[in-house]
Amino acid sequence: MTLVYLGLGSNLGDREGYLRQGVRGLHQRAGDVIGLSPIYETAPQGYADQPRFLNMVVCLQTPLDPLALLDTCLALESAAGRTRPFPNAPRTLDIDILLYDERVFTSERLTVPHPRMAERAFVLIPLSDLAADVVHPTLGISVGALARRVGHEGVRPWSPPPLAWLGDDDQGVRREGGRRLGMPSSMG
Repeated sequence: MTLVYLGLGSNLGDREGYLRQGVRGLHQRAGDVIGLSPIYETAPQGYADQPRFLNMVVCLQTPLDPLALLDTCLALESAAGRTRPFPNAPRTLDIDILLYDERVFTSERLTVPHPRMAERAFVLIPLSDLAADVVHPTLGISVGALARRVGHEGVRPWSPPPLAWLGDDDQGVRREGGRRLGMPSSMG
């Protein structure tokens, strides 16, 4: 099993509902969800004339290789009605592979770590809630330091980690040291 971090975003329709669908789909099809970040509302990037996003990060243990995980993410996006009419278009669900353990992986279809994550507050803020001490495998800088570097502009808290999305009494979310993973100590 490999530890991965995935960024989820939505800015069309029932944004929380699409994030929930993505989290549940990952849990059912890609591995064990072991952590969920809080949800943040964020300003759009690239194409600005669109609704604000809800963003979060999921930590997952997966048996899938990087390309199989990508295919699963794309299938979940498609099931949520995602279309790609132009780059940075509004979307029902976006799932990006941010980190795949400490591996660096490059193919025609996928680059990991995500090539633009180090400049995106909407990725780094929720990722740092789960993995502040994880070191970016090519930059050699911790996620927490990267998040401090980009700041919080355009990113505001929306809700605590939605652990109930995985089922009754947080089924499927592992506990560590008596504290639910994905629940930053400042939130519970």
